[in-house]
Amino acid sequence: MAHVTSIVIIGGGPGGYEAALVAAQLGAEVTVVDRDGLGGAAVLTDCVPSKTLIATAEVMTSFDSSYEELGIKVAADPTSTRVVGVDLGKVNRRVKRLAVAQSHDITQSVTRAGVTLLRGFGRLEGGQDVDGSRAVVVDLADGGTQTLRADAVLIATGNHPRVVPEAMPDGERILTWTQVYDLDELPEELIVVGSGVTGAEFAGAYQALGSKVTLVSSRDRVLPGEDPDAATVLEDVFRRRGMNVLSRLRAAAAKRVGDKVEVTLSDGRVITGTHCLIAVGSIPNTAGMGLEEAGVRLSEGGQVKVDRVSRTSAPGVYAAGDCTGVLALASVAAMQGRIAMYHALGDAVQPLNLRTVAANVFTDPEIATVGYSAADVECGKMDAVCVKLPLRGNPRAKMQGIRDGFVKLFCRPGTGIVVGGVVVAPRASELIHPISLAVELNLTVEQVASAFTVYPSVSGSIAEAARQLHIRKRAAEES
Repeated sequence: MAHVTSIVIIGGGPGGYEAALVAAQLGAEVTVVDRDGLGGAAVLTDCVPSKTLIATAEVMTSFDSSYEELGIKVAADPTSTRVVGVDLGKVNRRVKRLAVAQSHDITQSVTRAGVTLLRGFGRLEGGQDVDGSRAVVVDLADGGTQTLRADAVLIATGNHPRVVPEAMPDGERILTWTQVYDLDELPEELIVVGSGVTGAEFAGAYQALGSKVTLVSSRDRVLPGEDPDAATVLEDVFRRRGMNVLSRLRAAAAKRVGDKVEVTLSDGRVITGTHCLIAVGSIPNTAGMGLEEAGVRLSEGGQVKVDRVSRTSAPGVYAAGDCTGVLALASVAAMQGRIAMYHALGDAVQPLNLRTVAANVFTDPEIATVGYSAADVECGKMDAVCVKLPLRGNPRAKMQGIRDGFVKLFCRPGTGIVVGGVVVAPRASELIHPISLAVELNLTVEQVASAFTVYPSVSGSIAEAARQLHIRKRAAEES
């Protein structure tokens, strides 16, 4: 491999800025080309904003669902200070303020590391030169162009919301998830089209904030890509809290009619709301970048094809993040970017291992997963035994008024090595970590069971699940 000294990174999201930090630390000359601000969609329009909005919804749900059981008195006087709703304009201003602040912090960190930032749109031009370098042409935001030479290029351009001609967003009544933060008033009746992670998170959040929500799902259940038991719990919670969940139906069209939105369903019915959120997937930001002309292979959907060390089919060109279609998580994007730079700059590198990735759906309750899944076991991809413990038997959960959720562990039947887990609970994103460690370090259920847990604690159910798996494994060995 030729000695790499200069790196150009196109895209400033987690894959881009994390790669820039690594490359700068390893002594490379690094330039990041970015259009919207460092942090990308994850910080500016997706992960950070949505989780900030959800934080407010979480407070509302926690209070509404448990104050009576926990013995909290609320005043009947309408002039009291009891929580009665939210100021969505204020919530969204906070969302935007935090997103901008986070982007600013990232920018400072990257520039302190010696990285050069260029605001504009970057594209590849031509193939590799005889010296192995490539040309990146930047259409600068303030006009003009600039051509950069790079020994290695990283594509980390992310994606954008998918829209359909029959339901074009107008930014006021028909919205994508990047546009909801411009709302000043809470939607009275919100129709959410799409029941994947994004649709489910926003549907649950706006319901908690006080909207009347209808969730249109084209599948048998919400969150079709998640653990079936977890999805069932969440859908039951949604329905119990008053959400109208329409299963096995598609939205054929959506149009604005005055201050209302009419959504035509695939069975011919028309439902009406004040707002409609379109959450039907995303499209990679790879068009117009000269990728295929430079030898970079794309999938039919436009995603950049990469291997486990983030290489594309074009020598010296790497890719990371949502534009690769590998796994749409900020943590995965960041890891892909770091791996790309380790590889390009000749440092020690471990290929990406998706089996150790922890993921979380920020609904209420949250759904956290790691490792092999129930679907993997069912289809024979992994031979494992499973234990599921409902949280209603956990002492701390009882004290907190938590009725919904469970802990599920998977282990190999012979060795007892933990290979996966699911947690459905408030703050499951925090509770999944010990299972992630077990999966990463190939710990056995005996090792997990022997570690002390605080009493009372929700995490105690993880140790209890491990103990029950040990007993089941032992019984299987003796039979």
